[in-house]
Amino acid sequence: MSNSFVSQSLDEIRFWSRIMKEHALFLSLGFSYDDKQLIEEAKQFIPVFQRIEEELSNFNVNSDPQQIIKFNNQVYQAAVSIWAYKRKVLGLTLQCKIRSNNYALLIDHTSREAAYFAKRLKELNAGKLKPLPEAIIKENVFFLKIMADHSKFIGHLLDPSERKLVEQAREFSHDFDQLLYQAMDLDHMRPQSETKPILDQFLDQNRVSVASLRDFKKTARDLIEACRIKSNIHPLLADHVFREAERFLHVIDRFEASLTSTNG
Repeated sequence: MSNSFVSQSLDEIRFWSRIMKEHALFLSLGFSYDDKQLIEEAKQFIPVFQRIEEELSNFNVNSDPQQIIKFNNQVYQAAVSIWAYKRKVLGLTLQCKIRSNNYALLIDHTSREAAYFAKRLKELNAGKLKPLPEAIIKENVFFLKIMADHSKFIGHLLDPSERKLVEQAREFSHDFDQLLYQAMDLDHMRPQSETKPILDQFLDQNRVSVASLRDFKKTARDLIEACRIKSNIHPLLADHVFREAERFLHVIDRFEASLTSTNG
């Protein structure tokens, strides 16, 4: 284990623990008044991930890797627990046993992110620090789906009278659906490391689209915080989706650096 293992682990936990904590809040706010038990279950995850965030202050890049392995395992259990809760809620929603303002796609979306978080921790503890070409494609499939979902949520949560913004959100939804299908096609082709130009082009294309969506989200977030547009979007949710777009750009940077070091 190396400093790279420690820094990557702490970076993943720092970002995704906050995301999980916010998911718990958003889900709790979306339930109907009658679903008190589900609301309380969601709220119980907030202090769990709050404590994890606080524990991060005990570690730095020079921390003992064995301690980080233990910390990763601890956080992994929390990620798996909130994933199971989200899947339970999704099942209840699809069976029409509960009705809430949490879209089924949104619940599934948050569960996919919890699964991704848990998988990343497991990979890091297994020593998988540098992504293989096929892993790069699969991770882009994951994030492109996340961005497509965000565009759909924004379009549905904006007030219908915000016609220009709603139309922009729909255009982003279409664009990211197309990028997602293209990434899935590339995944099925399974290019090997010698096809670096294809992967470079793939990442460059994604970067342009993600940066554009990131800027749209930033503008929407700022307008929502200033109460200058009409929507049902919580200001924290607006910032939440902006941060995830920033994260995708960070991931693309990491992948491009990995390709350069592998083929340089």
